[in-house]
Order: sequence, then structure tokens, then C-alpha cells
Amino acid sequence: MDQVFVFMVGTAGAGKSYLTKAFSEWLDFKKIDNITVNLDPGAEKLPYNPDIDVREWITLADIMEKYDVGPNGAQIIGADLISTIAKDLKDEIEYEGAPYVIIDTPGQMELFTMRRSGEVIIRVLGRERSVMVYLFDPVVSKTPSGFLSCLFMCSSAVFRLNVPQIPVLAKADVLEEHELEKVLEWSNDPDALYDDLLKESEKVLSGELFYMLRELGLFRPLIPVSAVTGYGMDDIYDGIQELFYGGDDLEKLIY
Repeated sequence: MDQVFVFMVGTAGAGKSYLTKAFSEWLDFKKIDNITVNLDPGAEKLPYNPDIDVREWITLADIMEKYDVGPNGAQIIGADLISTIAKDLKDEIEYEGAPYVIIDTPGQMELFTMRRSGEVIIRVLGRERSVMVYLFDPVVSKTPSGFLSCLFMCSSAVFRLNVPQIPVLAKADVLEEHELEKVLEWSNDPDALYDDLLKESEKVLSGELFYMLRELGLFRPLIPVSAVTGYGMDDIYDGIQELFYGGDDLEKLIY
């Protein structure tokens, strides 16, 4: 069976690593074989034990010592070096043979989406078998301008990586019920967002950005998820099934 590569992408602090853990555990519960991959050479602590870890090849400490740079410079160099081990990563992933490969991307989103290494990894593993789960930060998303900013960054990731995307509202459990309802309303009804943008501010720039994103068809319903409760994992799974198997259940294809 072809492997499916699920890239967890989002801004720093959005909860990529915890969602990687939660989705992997949900698949385990459903008896669906999967592996986790850490692509962040600067990760100090992870909530899961990655089956494949880029830190076996590259670490920030080694980069800082070799190139005589600080932590920020090392992050950039590390992001670029990942592309040099893309085939090694592919060999390890193929050896594991799991149908689901959950890939936890670097904490700083731009290190994966804006550097060439992200495109190289996706191309080497297989663009036609890749999907991006993009995490909207709940704290930023709960204001109209914040939501619009998150949508813009989400859209930039689509343009850069050019793979199907499943947008999720991460850590949905931290929001009050009325905040959650409002964010989901904005993702389903662009006009509601525009009205609330006008109430928040009459800045022309926000309106122009709104119209651009709407005209490009980049508004999509968000899936609320929680890595703590496991809420929404089945919706992520269903979204992936729809993309790659036309809705056929992966469990039926495996067993």
C-alpha cells in the first residue's frame, strides 16, 4: 500500500507536536499502523517518541559549533541541511512501511514553508501522497483581524508547498464556547468575518486582504480539534480518506 505523508504545519506554539502525538495515538487506538517523524533539529523536548528523528543526523548544538553561529542562525542552517538528508529520511520511512506517516515540522513555520528544504522533502517523499494539516492558533484566531492573519499565513503555506490542505482550529478546548462558535462561523461565512472586521477596524488594508483571499477561494471550514481530549481526530482522518481513498475506510484497505 502507498504511504500517506501527513505534514503538521503551523506557527510556533500552535501545537503541532501535541497534535502529532494525539493523531498518532488515535490511529493506534483504531489499530491503524503509523509512524511519527520529527523534522525539527532544534526540538529540545517532544511529547512523543519519534520513530524517525532528524536529530539523529542534525542537531543545533553541532551546527552552532561547526559554523560558529548562534541559535537563530543555526535554525536556518539546520532547515537548509534537512534537504541534504531527504533521501535518507525516505529510506528510513519506506523501511518502516507504515501506511500513515505523521511528520512534525519545525516550530518556526517559515523554516519549513519558506525555505527550499520543505519543497525538497515533499518532492522526495511524493507530492501526490502528501497532505498538510494546517493549525490555526486559537488565541490569535479569536479576533477578526487575527483570524484573517491566520488565514493569510495558511494560504501562503498552500502556495509554497502546493499540496492538499486540511485546516484545523488547534487547541479548540481553550476557547470559550461563544469564541469557538464565532471562529467557526468566520471560517464558514466570509461575510460574517467581513462584518466583524468592520466593527473592529475600518482599515482599508484588512478589507483588501479579505477580498483577495475570498476571490481566491481560500476560505474553508475549520475542523476544531483538541490534542488533550482527542476531539476532531476522526474528522482529520475522514478528510484524509476523502483525499486519497475517495471516502473508503483505510482500515478496510489494510485488514
